Amino acid sequence: MKRVGVFAKRNHPEAVEIAREVTSWLQERGIEVFHDKALAEDLGTVQGYPGGSIPAMVNLIVVLGGDGTLISVARKVGDLRTPILGVNLGSLGFLTEITLQEIFPVLEQVVRGDFTVSSRMMLDAVVRRDGSEVGRYRVLNDVVINKGALARIIDMEASVDDVYLTTFKADGLIISTPTGSTGYNLAAGGPIISPDLDCLVMAPICPHMLTNRPIIVSDKAIIRVEVKFQDQDVVFTADGQVGMPLQGGDVVEVRRSRSCTLLVKSPTKDYFQVLRTKLRWGER
Repeated sequence: MKRVGVFAKRNHPEAVEIAREVTSWLQERGIEVFHDKALAEDLGTVQGYPGGSIPAMVNLIVVLGGDGTLISVARKVGDLRTPILGVNLGSLGFLTEITLQEIFPVLEQVVRGDFTVSSRMMLDAVVRRDGSEVGRYRVLNDVVINKGALARIIDMEASVDDVYLTTFKADGLIISTPTGSTGYNLAAGGPIISPDLDCLVMAPICPHMLTNRPIIVSDKAIIRVEVKFQDQDVVFTADGQVGMPLQGGDVVEVRRSRSCTLLVKSPTKDYFQVLRTKLRWGER
């Protein structure tokens, strides 16, 4: 490791100070460190870079924050396959597995190349209106079609590989990766899916029909959802962070991306241990 990018959740009270400590630790070992412009300003460093340009400049990215911060960085990495080391600044995260107490021992192993990664599939989502593309997104967790606060139930005509599936009548629809299965999908009653499986899950949000249930499909499937409504407040979101309003007749097309996110694994805990801890399994 010769070059490392550092991203931080800047509204976290400790994030900037921890970023300063990590930067000093890396520089003492002859490693060049890159920050985005906002974090560089907070740290008082000489130079900052556009966040989207950093993944192409480094061998590793360290993310200080939570799962949301890591997900936003994963979208910046795109096709580059730059490994991401997620450090959680609060409670244990599903993606940011490393704790503050572990950060420097783990970094010591990683910078000498002693680490393994978990490859996480991503999604490409396209929004089409009257046959023209009006939005394109790359997603690690999920895409969601959701109604606004005062909107009525949405009719969403769904197909898989051009074969009609059903018309969901619901408050919305979640299309999730295995990584995202522990997010909104889980809250909506969807299954937890091991991240090494290749599949997608479609989970309706508060369906009008009790027989509408989450369904798992192949990662090779192309999912199309036509939103059939007029004069309602309905939105499309990607990873809960970016998105756009939808109009009646818009089509959302989702498929597996050629990109993937590489997450540095914790040397002290496995995925199922994270699940047990985060979801408090075994506690009464």
